[in-house]
Amino acid sequence: MAAESKFKMSQEHYDELVKELHYLETVREKEVSELIKEARSFGDLSENSEYDEAKTEQGKLYSAIAELKVLIEKAEIIEKTEIAQDIVALSSHVKLLDMEENEEVEYHIVGSPEANPMMGRISDESPIGRAILGHRVGETVTVEAPAGSVRMKILGVENA
Repeated sequence: MAAESKFKMSQEHYDELVKELHYLETVREKEVSELIKEARSFGDLSENSEYDEAKTEQGKLYSAIAELKVLIEKAEIIEKTEIAQDIVALSSHVKLLDMEENEEVEYHIVGSPEANPMMGRISDESPIGRAILGHRVGETVTVEAPAGSVRMKILGVENA
């Protein structure tokens, strides 16, 4: 049997997921239940678009709840104290030099559930994340990306 996959994340992100799950299971579930109850009062369910919409919303809600439960259940909290100060690791803020483009970029290395490349948050499982993990300032790494190989020099690492 394959090893059970874990979702690496910070304590802060884990806490946000727990808070969101609590909101969905309490407040939002009651709101959707009220929508269904109100739509039923309109009569014939076979021609009741409000009822159909409310049931669709309920399905989306239960799907979101199930997804959050899996993320929370399989969460692996990465403690910041486990990280050496001069090595790129999960939760590091890094400054890189793209040697082909001669351009500096900055990223925050996070677990895949937290990734948001548009905000500079890249997954430890992304091509850049995989390539720089475990390396130190001054080292040059080769990133194997779908568009081809790119050489990156690590200019700075901050593990706060």
